[in-house]
This record gives sequence, structure tokens and C-alpha cells, in this order.
Amino acid sequence: MITKSMTKIGVEELKKIQLEILDVVADFCEKNHINYWIDSGTLIGAARHKGYIPWDDDIDLGMLPEDYEKFARLFNASNDRYKFCDHSTDKEWFYLFGKVIDTKTVLLERGGKVALGINIDIFPYDYCLNDAKALKKQYDTRDKYKALNNYQWKVVESRSLIKNIYRLLMGIYTNCFPKGYFIKKGLENARKYNSTNTEYVGNFTCGLRFCAPKSIFKSYTKLEFEGKQYSVPVGYKEWLTLLYGDYMKLPPKEKQVSHHDFEAYRID
Repeated sequence: MITKSMTKIGVEELKKIQLEILDVVADFCEKNHINYWIDSGTLIGAARHKGYIPWDDDIDLGMLPEDYEKFARLFNASNDRYKFCDHSTDKEWFYLFGKVIDTKTVLLERGGKVALGINIDIFPYDYCLNDAKALKKQYDTRDKYKALNNYQWKVVESRSLIKNIYRLLMGIYTNCFPKGYFIKKGLENARKYNSTNTEYVGNFTCGLRFCAPKSIFKSYTKLEFEGKQYSVPVGYKEWLTLLYGDYMKLPPKEKQVSHHDFEAYRID
């Protein structure tokens, strides 16, 4: 995978490339009337630091279903270098969400088992019912398919003998299905209520569990991130509080570390 025509890069150049991708995506969304917002740690960074959280090293965007679908349908025809990838473009895609990738780079994640380019995450936030029983079922189903997908890709690690035996057996079981199968089932679960008349939003592609009012996204404003202005929902403070609690408070020192494991390369 790694060749002599590639140069390994550090975190600062990685961030520079991520910001270049962000600018391309933001410009495309504005020209095509697609609502997006800087999300998760990127949104906390904008609100608290006006840029990256000092120990963070990725960029996250969020979209509601109709905007995500439009973006997925149109973006790749707009340029040759940056490509949007998700299950709609690659049936063996590893993630429940999408990414925009710089094709002139290489990024190895999860011990090299997942090889992409340097990218930014595009999270779809799907509609849901404001019903505790229905929500629990939908989130439990999400977690089940994510776990099965991880076993199939052999990215589950453990030092326990019993857990390693279980991991081996689950790997054999999940290999009876084509790669991408569990992502497909997970997406069917995530989009279960997108055609219903509901005013609530959930997160069925990542780890958090919540039910947020759609009114948070009734309009959009701008926040500064690394010297430029990017879109955020008018209710971004409510959104961050719902997701993280007191998001302006710094975590303990021992938690001020990156949670990502990767190697990044530029193709010369």
C-alpha cells in the first residue's frame, strides 16, 4: 500500500489538508443550497477555541437526511480530486456515515485494516420518534449491526482468551455475509422513520444516544473555525448541551488526547 512516491506527514499538515477539504465541501453546499453544520468536536472547537480542540485531529460535519441525500447524489460530479464515499458509492464501505476524501493522500486507520485518503466525516442525522421504547430498540439495533460489522472487518481487539475465542467465532460467522451487509442493515434501521412526520432527530451512525428537537435546525448561522466562518444550526448551544453537557468545560488532563489511530501520507 505504501510506496516510494508517498511522503508520511504529521498532524499539522494533516489538519491543513482537512481544512482544504472542508472549504471545498462548504463552498459546494452553499452553491447548491445544501444545509450542513460543523459538528461534534469540530463544533465544540469553534464554540470554545475558535478552531480545533488542541488535542483533536479530525473534522466532523452534520446534515439532516434530505441534505445528506442531495449531497451524496451531487458532490462527486463537481470535481475530480475530492470524493464522497459511503454505502451508496461503495457496497463494501466500512462506516455507517460518509466521508469526503482527498484522493491525492492515503490514510491508514484501525491498524491498516481500513485504507482511505485524508478525509472529513459527514454524519447523517436521521429522524426518529420521541418514544423511549422505540428509541431504545432503534439504538440497540444500531449497536448490534456496528458490532457485527467490526467483527467482520476484524477490528475488535481484546487481551482476554475467552473474548478472543468469541471474536474468532464471530469472525467466522460474519464472513458468511458479504462485506457491507451489516452497514446496509444498519442504514435501513437508521432511516426507518425518515418518511414519517416527526419533529425529532437521532444519531444512528455513531455512539451517542439522544432524541433532539428538529427546531434546533430551523435556520443556520456562522461560527469561526480556524480563521474562517462555517455554518452551524441556530440552536447549536442547545445541540451541544444535549450531546455533551457543559461543553465549555475542559475535560481532565488525562482525557485531553486524540482518540484516533492512523498514519497519513501525501502522494507525491
